Amino acid sequence: MIELAEAEEPGAERDQALTEAVELAAKADTLAAKLRMQSLLGGKLDGSNAFLTLHSGAGGTEACDWADILFRMYRMYCEDNGFEIEILDSQPGDEAGLKYVTFAVRGGYAYGYLKGERGVHRLVRISPFDSAKRRHTSFCSLDVVAEIDNDIEVDIRDEDLRVDTYRSGGAGGQHVNKTDSAIRLTHLPTGIVVACQNERSQHKNRAMAMRMLRAKIYELQLDKQRKEMERFYGDKGEISWGSQIRSYVLQPYTMVKDHRTDEQTANVQAVLDGDLQDFIDATLQMNAAKQEGTN
Repeated sequence: MIELAEAEEPGAERDQALTEAVELAAKADTLAAKLRMQSLLGGKLDGSNAFLTLHSGAGGTEACDWADILFRMYRMYCEDNGFEIEILDSQPGDEAGLKYVTFAVRGGYAYGYLKGERGVHRLVRISPFDSAKRRHTSFCSLDVVAEIDNDIEVDIRDEDLRVDTYRSGGAGGQHVNKTDSAIRLTHLPTGIVVACQNERSQHKNRAMAMRMLRAKIYELQLDKQRKEMERFYGDKGEISWGSQIRSYVLQPYTMVKDHRTDEQTANVQAVLDGDLQDFIDATLQMNAAKQEGTN
């Protein structure tokens, strides 16, 4: 386009060609940056879909509200980046928010991009639930595991499973589920629990729950092989002080800071509206540098 612009006589057509050249260069730069990040996604499962589970931690109603805010943040990130999400299981808080929510994220490299988000997220703000308007700290953990293909073998024996059925939750009315179609699977040797209540069919809920259970057990097996069991639960740790990977501070100043990469921004609202890419990219670059250092 620059060559075409140079071939034109000075005037409107040359200006238009130069403007288009600038726009194309900007698009190329954005694409190149995206490809640079994708080049860091070389893990065996990085191209897979992902299962995410948010659990509210210390903080009661505050923490449940924080889990709801984080769910909205990840939902908006997924929507902005072309990922599809499906809620598989959730439990509302006693007064507000969510005690936990499990959802699937589907799309190219969903796990690769989101795996670095696993850990404890900390919020500091003036509580909307405190009549004295005091500052509160809330915690929420995020687990991220890859959805694995059927050709990856995971040995799950029937005698190692406890299967519980229950009635799916809902707002009521004519569409409320009147049968015990929701499924909860407990893997007795590991203590891993998964549940699904999204479908009206118990068979479909069980199939989805089994897919989640296989993914979590496979992740656990990988950690054992690498002798890093603390990575599965240790990175997440206790959902309280001292274990957070990222802090979101709304009071007395505004700042989101990742404690692993030192990536930070004062635009907290943009982050809570799903603008996470800078944090995700920084984590990918940090992990790639660590990988190079061990090779």
